Formats: sequence, structure tokens, C-alpha cells
Amino acid sequence: MKIQVASPIDQSIAYEVNCLTQDQVNDAVERSQKAFLSWKKVPVSDRVAIMEKFCTLFEQKKDEVAKSITYQMGRPIRYGHGEVKGVLERARYMISVAEECLKDTVVEHTPGVVKRFLRKEPLGPVFIIASWNYPYLTTVNNVIPALLAGNTVLLKQSPQTPQCADIFVDTLREAGVPKDVIQAIHVQDKEASYLVQHPLVQFVNFTGSVAVGKTIRKTIGDCENLIGCGMELGGKDPAYVLPDTNLDFAVENIVDGAFFNSGQCCCSIERCYVHKDVYDAFVEKAVALTKTYVLGNPAQPETTLGPMANIKFANTVRKHLKDAIEKGAKALIEPFAEDKPGTAYVGPQILINVNHDMLVMKEETFGPVLPIMKVSSDEEAVKLMNDSKYGLTACIWTTNEERAVEIGDQIETGTWFMNRCDYIDPALAWVGAKESGLGFSMSKQGFSQYTR
Repeated sequence: MKIQVASPIDQSIAYEVNCLTQDQVNDAVERSQKAFLSWKKVPVSDRVAIMEKFCTLFEQKKDEVAKSITYQMGRPIRYGHGEVKGVLERARYMISVAEECLKDTVVEHTPGVVKRFLRKEPLGPVFIIASWNYPYLTTVNNVIPALLAGNTVLLKQSPQTPQCADIFVDTLREAGVPKDVIQAIHVQDKEASYLVQHPLVQFVNFTGSVAVGKTIRKTIGDCENLIGCGMELGGKDPAYVLPDTNLDFAVENIVDGAFFNSGQCCCSIERCYVHKDVYDAFVEKAVALTKTYVLGNPAQPETTLGPMANIKFANTVRKHLKDAIEKGAKALIEPFAEDKPGTAYVGPQILINVNHDMLVMKEETFGPVLPIMKVSSDEEAVKLMNDSKYGLTACIWTTNEERAVEIGDQIETGTWFMNRCDYIDPALAWVGAKESGLGFSMSKQGFSQYTR
């Protein structure tokens, strides 16, 4: 069988790759286990040198990387190099702290009497499942620390972006990672389920939807082996705009945080609560900015908003918009000409008169929609921000740091920002609260997920 990627640009076949059979999956895992026995003995300093070379080579492929993103999931070509920059930022940080984080921790040492220490051992073959919305960024978050720690990796990309796994793996091998230490695994769901239960697989990491994450965890739980797992799942991330904020700056960043990548970001802004004192001005400025977006073919340099990655994702956005309008919401943006039913093209939309009875305020929309709700106080904003089963990030827009911290400490979320949104800092653990995740990645603590 083959995986065929229908490009969201025009539904033509952008890439295809053969799927592995169960026997081939077995062979891949066995080779991964055999490679682990030698890779774990490679000094961390040598692994660091290889990863540094990977960064150099990956940067040289920035045009190829950008094109692979555009034609497989629809992000405008003008933004493709940004993902390369993000990969390098995250990889280089994890590389820079690897030797410090992976060395022995000496608890007590009295020469000739006692030495107590902790040694961090790699786990073995790990199965990493990355997502399509940021195919290289959701890969680098876990593959680089896993390899640095001495594990071998079986990498499965989403069937929307399999070419990205191939480019990533090829680049690591060109940098010096042995062939069987890192393998791209293209499989159907049946073989993927088999992999998460494989007796030689020691850890599973998944980035994607809550529903699939729960299925994977259940599948792991049903197997005979004790296999660990880490997951970054859905989000419904809120913004809260206080009256003392720099309004132009808040509008610029929140609108970008809602619409960049057609809203297909794990931590995009999906709900916006604005204090009544600046509500009207915020809405007016947000509408004016939204009207400047250019929806169209992502391969064209003038396009600032491409299609959604798949028609089914576009249909979910349209369903949420229809539900909101039927329940009293008002859409402030006239439909863009390219936004047509049956296509993956969805124009940006701002909604007002919204409430938490609407899908667009409760479920993950994952599209270019910004619902804005008026609030009268910090207490009301906090209550609404926490009224969600998700908790990936949240942002607070104010000039008062003390007030931001007081509010932020009340938010049920993995990360909260003051005057920033839609960003991952590799020096900070990336973690979700509630149904947004299990475990974490990156930061100095990120290696603990891949060691015992």
C-alpha cells in the first residue's frame, strides 16, 4: 500500500510513499534495537558534534524544506524558512545543554569511603509520531533529545506530510547518525498500533489530537509490556486583553496568533477575552488588520494565508462558524473570494456576540477564526479562560507585570505568556494541562523523558 498526499493547493498528488508491512515493521524495530546497543556507547560529546552538523546541513536545505511544507500542508511559501529557523533554535538549545544534562549527578563523594550518584541511561528504541501542522518542529522537539540521550528512533510523520520525515531522517544520516539509529516509518493505522505495543519499543511520543492520543494510550495500556508515553494534544488557547495594554501591539500579535498557518497551530489563539473599556477599539483594529490578509495559492509570494491542510479540516471550521452564527454570533469579515465550500480554502473570520454554548468557544477549531468576547473584570476573564477541557497556553496583555503574574497563576494551563503568544521557548518545558498533554518536551528537563 502507498500513502498518497493530496496537496491542499489543488488536490493533486504532491507525494507518495510505500507503507511498511508488519514483517517490515518487525525488521525495522529489530534493527533499531541492534543499533541501540552500539549508539548508547557513543560519547555524548560525539553525539553533540553530529547534531551540530545536522543543524548546518538542515539550514542548507531551507528551500527544499519550505517547498515540502507548502505543497503538503498549504503554508504560504513566504513563511517556510521560519520553520527552519525554529528547528535550529530548538535543536541548538537542546544540543547546548546535552552534556550538562546527561552527565552523572553526584549526590555524595568521599574518596575511599562512599560515592553515591545518579546515571542517566537511555531507554532503547522509541517511537515518535509527529504531526502535520508543523511537521519539522513537532519532530525536532523529541527526536533530537531522544538521539542525544542515546536512544534509537522510529519516526512516523502524519500521512499528510510524510516527505518531511524523509527529509529530516536523510539529513540526520548525512550528519553521521547511523542508518538504523534513525528510521522513517511509513505505516497504516494497523501497523502503527502494532508498533506502540511492540515488545522492543520502550517509549512512545505523540503529537496530535486528543481523540487519537487517548486511543494510543489505551492501545499501550492493553499490551503486555510497560511502555511509557508522552503526548502533546489539543488546545483552545485564550487571550485576555486588559485596558492598560498597548492596544496596537496586542491586536497585531493576537490576530497573527489566531490566523498564522491558517490557525493550525497547537497554541494558536482560539478565544479572545477583551476588557469592556477597550473592547470596541480592539474589535475595530482587529477587523481592519484581518481585511489585509491575502488568501490564495500558497506557492505565490504575495499569499499570506494558504489553504487548510485538508478539506476535512476546512469543513470542521465551517461547521463551527455555522453553529456560532445560528446561536447568535455575528461574523464581521465578508467572505474572501477564494473561500468556497468543497475546497480547503477558508478565509479569516472574526466573531463577536459569542458565548460558551458555541462550538467555536469550546471545541478545538484549528482554523483561522478569532472569536472575541467582552468581559468586565479579571475574575470574569479567569473564569472563562479556565472554562475549557484544554490547557496548553494562555496569554495576558497588560503593562502591569505584577497583575499579569497574579492572573497567570490562576490559569489552568501548561504555559502562560505576558504580551506574547503562539511561541515555544526551547529553554522552557513544553507541557499541557488537562487534556492538552501528558509529560513534556524540551528544556533541561526534557531529557528525563528519554532516560531512566
